[in-house]
Amino acid sequence: MSEKILFVDDEPAALDGYRRLLHKAFTVETAVGAPQALQTIAENGPYAVVISDMRMPEMDGADFLAMVREAAPDTVRIAITGYADIETASRAVNAGNIFRFLSKPCEKETLSAALNAALEQHRLVTAEKELLEKTLSGCVHVLTEMLSLVNPAAFSHTSKIHSNVQHIVAKLNLTSPWRFEVAAMLSLIGCVTLDPDLMEAAYAGQKLSLEDQARFDSHPSVAVKLLANIPRLEHVSWMIANQQASAASLLTTSHKQPSDVVIGANILHASMAYERALAQGSTHEQAMRLLRAKGAQFNSTVVDLLEEIQPAAGDQEVRVCSIHDLHPGMILREEVRTHNGMLVVAKGQEITYLLSIRLKNFHARQAIADKVVVLMPRLKPVAAS
Repeated sequence: MSEKILFVDDEPAALDGYRRLLHKAFTVETAVGAPQALQTIAENGPYAVVISDMRMPEMDGADFLAMVREAAPDTVRIAITGYADIETASRAVNAGNIFRFLSKPCEKETLSAALNAALEQHRLVTAEKELLEKTLSGCVHVLTEMLSLVNPAAFSHTSKIHSNVQHIVAKLNLTSPWRFEVAAMLSLIGCVTLDPDLMEAAYAGQKLSLEDQARFDSHPSVAVKLLANIPRLEHVSWMIANQQASAASLLTTSHKQPSDVVIGANILHASMAYERALAQGSTHEQAMRLLRAKGAQFNSTVVDLLEEIQPAAGDQEVRVCSIHDLHPGMILREEVRTHNGMLVVAKGQEITYLLSIRLKNFHARQAIADKVVVLMPRLKPVAAS
């Protein structure tokens, strides 16, 4: 799809002029005034470039471009005005972080050169962002998978929490969804310092001693220390640090954080509480009643979206499978322990490549049984010819 450019002006005649001037070389759309432009961006975006007049009623260009920066940070912003003054230019640059400041009337060659430069800037920004996000997410995935081998009781829940967070973030259409998914994948990373038996007891809802409860409750702060030196994870770290905070308390303590990061902490808090309820034997309906009964503990919008999640459909079946026949995507229906009782893999964990190798190595040492119980897609009957 062509990279789209949105022109914003309060004069329709000026917008018609831009369309006639540039339609052969660029994909141009227009909006009359800032309010219509913001609606257009919300409904038809994203746009590679937004170019706005500075002098408009209702909302001037500087304030408008600042709102574009907040709503679509990857969009390159250009200001154009026939009344260039230092104060207007300064406010536009500082608040909207604009890429170019053009003066009316603007020659076609000058305008085209500015738009081509803006499109190239947009390509560089999005390419770098995609590379960094994919690289970071891939590294986090490898890290969590390896750590799951160290403490299987802790990380058997991570994939389920991640799935819940993915669902809610998509429904809310939050920008940069990778941040919330990484927060979910790393939400239990602090549990690597806990004894696996303590982790199992906490998720099973068993009564813990004051000392053990304090150890379990400290896992978010441990995670924050582990993530402190990793660039671009500041917002992820904050969400993990506040994963146990109630929705009510976040309203009064998070004024310095972007609103989507605060909702991210709410999503993590509710998703983890939901997963713990399921781990203790609750059905989906019972888990939802538990969350709703706690009122201001959880964000009501997030709880509503959690309720939309459907339990595993009936197109899967339980099967007994040999260790050597395991393949990625299968879900363990029972925990796997060594003959002397050590937990190897927790119930509910998805088989991955690393996990299948781990199980095969334990089996080669005759430390575990040959058969495991798994959940896998139901085989479709072969149609008669």
